[in-house]
Amino acid sequence: MGHTLFCELWFFLLFTLLTNGHTQDAVLMTDPIWSSYFVGESVTFICDMNDGGDAEWEYKINKDGQEVFSYRTLKLRTLDRLSTYDSGEYQCVGRRKSSHETKNSNTVSLSVSVKASATLTAGPTTISVGGNVTLTCSVQNSDGWKYYWYRRTQVTTSVPVDPVRVDDEQKRVIRVSQGGIYWCLGRRGKPVYDTISSYEVTIVITFSNDVVLTQQPHWPQLFSGETITLTCEVHGGGTTEWVYEWRGHGSYVPWTDNNYQTFGVSESSSGDYMCRSRPRDDSYSSTQWSKAVTLSVSEAKAVLTVSPSWLSPGASVTLSCQVEHPSAGWRFYWYKAVPDLSDNSYSYELLPGSSNGTEEDSYIVDGQTQTAGYACRAGRGDPVHYTDESEPQFVWSG
Repeated sequence: MGHTLFCELWFFLLFTLLTNGHTQDAVLMTDPIWSSYFVGESVTFICDMNDGGDAEWEYKINKDGQEVFSYRTLKLRTLDRLSTYDSGEYQCVGRRKSSHETKNSNTVSLSVSVKASATLTAGPTTISVGGNVTLTCSVQNSDGWKYYWYRRTQVTTSVPVDPVRVDDEQKRVIRVSQGGIYWCLGRRGKPVYDTISSYEVTIVITFSNDVVLTQQPHWPQLFSGETITLTCEVHGGGTTEWVYEWRGHGSYVPWTDNNYQTFGVSESSSGDYMCRSRPRDDSYSSTQWSKAVTLSVSEAKAVLTVSPSWLSPGASVTLSCQVEHPSAGWRFYWYKAVPDLSDNSYSYELLPGSSNGTEEDSYIVDGQTQTAGYACRAGRGDPVHYTDESEPQFVWSG
C-alpha cells in the first residue's frame, strides 16, 4: 500500500468531510479497488471512523456478519491469496477505547473468481505485405490490467526460444505488421498478479509475388506408371531465397528447399495440385497459392486394327495402333504375335524398323501370304513408359 496511497485515501476522506460540512459515518474502502478479484490476488481493507482521532479507535472486519479480523488498532487489514470462499459482504466496525462506543461502516461487496485468463482476438490473420492487423487482449469482467504482448517465430525447437516483447506501452489494443505467433497476458496489483496467457494467434504475411506451377511433360492426359515433374516458380523474387510448400490430391509436402516434385502417377493421382513459397528466414510470411494444375490419370491401353483381315494375292496389310484416351507424345512399336499352343500365350517379334518405335500410328506389311497375327504397343516419356501389348489381331489367307 505504502505511505503515498494512504495519504491519497486520507485526502479523499478529508475532501468528503469538507464538502459535506459535517462528520460522516465510518467508511470502509479496499485497495486495490477492483470490480472483481481473482483467486491468488490480495486485497487490503481500510477503515476510517471519520472523527479525526484514529488513536482512540480499534477496528475489526466482519464478512457476512461473521468476524474475519478481530479488534486491533490497525486501520489496514489484508487478505492474502484470495480464494472463492472470500467472496461476500464486508463491513468494518470501530470501537472507541475509552467508552466502547461502536460505529459500523458501509458494506463492501467482494467477488472472487477462479484464475483469470486473457483472451486474444484478431482481425484477419492473413494480411498483405505493408498491411497490419489489430490484436485485442482482454480479461473477463474486470479492470486495472496492464497488457503484455509477446511474439515468437518458431513453432518448436530443440532449444527454447525466448519470446519477443511486442509492445512497451502495455495497451489493450495494438496493431502489428509482422508475421509470427502472438499471445498476451494481463498483469495488475502489488504484489504483481498475472493472468493465464491467452491462446496463440498466428499472423501470416502474404507477398505479392506471382507463383506459377508448371507440369513437365505437359500432357493433358496422363497414364498410370508415367513420371512427371511439377515445378514451382516465384516471379519477381529478386535475391530472396525461397522454400516451397506443396499440396495436391491426397498429398501434402511441408516447406522444402526443392522447387520441384517428381513422381510416378496412378489413377489415384488425379486431381488439383498447388504450391506456394516463403522466404527461407521467415516462417510466417508466404506468397499466395499458385493456380492449380489439374492431373487426369487413367490406364493406358493399346488397340490394334488390321486391314484387310483377309489376304488376297499381292495385297499389303495395314496395321493401325491407337491408345485409348488419345493424347500426344506416343511412339508405336509393331510386333508379329506368335502363338504358343502349350499355354495359350503369345511371344512377340519386333517387325523391321520398329525397334525405336515410329511416330506414325500405322505400319504396312508387304508380301504377307500366310495367316499371321500382329500386335502393337505404345511408349512415351523419358524414361519411356510403355502400354501393354494390344490384343493380337489376325489376317487370314484364303
